[in-house]
Amino acid sequence: MDWLQNLLFDSNSIAHIVLLYSFVIAVGVLLGKIKFFGVSLGVTFVLFTGIVCGHFGLTGNTQILTFLQDFGLILFVFCIGLQVGPSFFSSFKKGGIAMNLVAIGVVVLNIAVALGLYYGLGGRIELPMMVGILCGAVTNTPGLGAANEALSQLGYSGPQIAMGYACAYPLGVLGIIGSIIAIRYICRVNLKREEDEIAAQEAANPHLTPCMMHLEVHNEALNGKTLLQVKEFMGRDFVISRILQNGHVSIPNRDTVFHIGDQMFVVCAEDDAEAIIAFIGPKIAVDWEKQDVPMVSRRILITQSRMNGKQLGELHFSSIYGVNVTRVNRSGMDIFASRNLTLQVGDRLMVVGPQDAVDRVSNLMGNSLKRLDHPNIVTIFVGIFLGILFGSLPIAFPGIPTPVKLGLAGGPLIVSILIGRFGYKLKLVTYTTMSANLMLREIGIALFLASVGIKAGANFVQTVVEGDGLLYVGCGFLITVIPLLIMGMVARFHYKMNYFMLMGLIAGSNTDPPALAYSNQTAGNNAPAVGYSTVYPVAMFLRILTAQLLILILAS
Repeated sequence: MDWLQNLLFDSNSIAHIVLLYSFVIAVGVLLGKIKFFGVSLGVTFVLFTGIVCGHFGLTGNTQILTFLQDFGLILFVFCIGLQVGPSFFSSFKKGGIAMNLVAIGVVVLNIAVALGLYYGLGGRIELPMMVGILCGAVTNTPGLGAANEALSQLGYSGPQIAMGYACAYPLGVLGIIGSIIAIRYICRVNLKREEDEIAAQEAANPHLTPCMMHLEVHNEALNGKTLLQVKEFMGRDFVISRILQNGHVSIPNRDTVFHIGDQMFVVCAEDDAEAIIAFIGPKIAVDWEKQDVPMVSRRILITQSRMNGKQLGELHFSSIYGVNVTRVNRSGMDIFASRNLTLQVGDRLMVVGPQDAVDRVSNLMGNSLKRLDHPNIVTIFVGIFLGILFGSLPIAFPGIPTPVKLGLAGGPLIVSILIGRFGYKLKLVTYTTMSANLMLREIGIALFLASVGIKAGANFVQTVVEGDGLLYVGCGFLITVIPLLIMGMVARFHYKMNYFMLMGLIAGSNTDPPALAYSNQTAGNNAPAVGYSTVYPVAMFLRILTAQLLILILAS
């Protein structure tokens, strides 16, 4: 039976380490699906399973554990950056500014409460442990990884800060949901009124929503004018996918001449529709299927990497291929096909024209779902390579004895956000399917949490159960609730923010999926998801960066 004993307890055996990680992750994920009062802790249960195994002496070679911990963290934060990159900068536009200001306020107040407790308790809780409690209270695992990585730069040898994280996390989830409920009653929110307000806002956001209509030319001033001249007169962007002239259907181009009585199918942004109708002519009904040249419309998927980053106008679809692109579907949302729209791999074009011409465009774009399903490994590892280089650059600040480094969490995160947003300019195909991105993220976070739990388990009972565990829980609860209640009032009374949007904002500012699930279930519309996605990129970025800076600036 020596083989079994070596397999279970030989910490230097690769087979033992793989077996241990497989057990910890599998059991942790299964336990994470159990709901307590309707809320599940998800993959975070891997941490608790690792702590239990570590407590009973099931551990591994420290160097291998550290490698798997850091590699898992890099995978996780890099995939998050790729996901949020395209929306990171646009999240500051229009109404997103107020929402992100509230989210930033939540982050700042979380830190302020944590530091207030640290100094108020006279240093009874060490600063690194308070940062661990902070990360657990705001349910942000990448922040814990960044703080751990910063401590390794300083040669820290104290208690594992994952213990504070583990104590604060469960009540952190409940505290976030409890704050959402408390704000509803404190502010006397009328859910029906909030629903009506959301519906009105959605109806009043027609900037990129495509509008399709059939028009007939009645304006005498357009007679004999080309399509290019008409567009210049109007100063508005629209696409005419087909035109009926003298009983003949054709695909118009910039030189097509308008005549009184011409009938056309027009696609434009919703807020331009009335002006275009007033300028060209009234809406009519046309059965294009009964015309002499049958036209087809087809969704074509962009899978050719050479199309990545090209503007729609520079491809000259109407003049070269005899087709028109009326709208683009990106991430499930239809966007009006403006000439200045930058195309990305994964976009779906609505192409209208004769069958043979549409087929030619299909071949040009790729339209191969199989090719799109193949992950772009080169972009991922080029980005990780650049992220580690960037994170290793020492940045000197006056008054700080140790140069600050963004490290293995901050460097890859910033580089992945930039690649996700601007990678097409370097001809990098950043598209990965949601399933591929989620798979890499889940593997990364599971490896990280398992490693942290196994390493922290040996001293967990002594440090937490017999020590200040209840104090950690209490501090975490205060760090969670106080900032959310304060900024929730600011959002409602100062910014007049819709309650359903605020629910998503609160969940997003804490990067907390269980709170988002609760919000979606309560709201019954997509407003919480919009609020969550608007603030999530900035909140995740700040959570990771501030956790690291707190350690490097105050603990050095």
